[in-house]
Amino acid sequence: MAGLKAVPMDAAAMDRALKRMAHEVIEQVSDPGGCVLVGIRRRGVPLARRLAAFIGAFGGTAPAVGEVDITFYRDDLTRLGEAPSVTGADIPTDVVGRTVILVDDVIYTGRTARAAMEAVLARGRAARICLAVLVDRGHRELPIRPDFVGKNLPTSRAERVSVRVREIDGEDSVTLMSV
Repeated sequence: MAGLKAVPMDAAAMDRALKRMAHEVIEQVSDPGGCVLVGIRRRGVPLARRLAAFIGAFGGTAPAVGEVDITFYRDDLTRLGEAPSVTGADIPTDVVGRTVILVDDVIYTGRTARAAMEAVLARGRAARICLAVLVDRGHRELPIRPDFVGKNLPTSRAERVSVRVREIDGEDSVTLMSV
């Protein structure tokens, strides 16, 4: 039986984490206003928009924000179903020669991040691809490590991390559920 285990982040903690991540991007990316933030659908998109706004507020220029649907690029399509829905990418600027920061809510196995990298590379050769996640829960199956992390949240495989964002869910929170 699934049950609520903990609420590791409330709205204020999520906001602080995104602000800290924005400062880290400003410090580590040579031209943060010239980079492109690409949110991974679904909850990575509003997080990318918020992160871009904070980068703009703290660094002077907000980066462009796009989004990508990684369904077509997943390596587990047969487990997801026979006919996955593919809506592609909506990136408002060219990625060639630019720093692209993929933004997602949670990193787990690394497969979603790998698929998102393939989706970006299908649009052109970026100078650099970084990964920003609100929550890193561990248990990687691929050698992928995020560059910017809001919170490291050690979990067991028998737990589920649920991120809720106000733009989609009406509230901001991160909960840890036992499965």
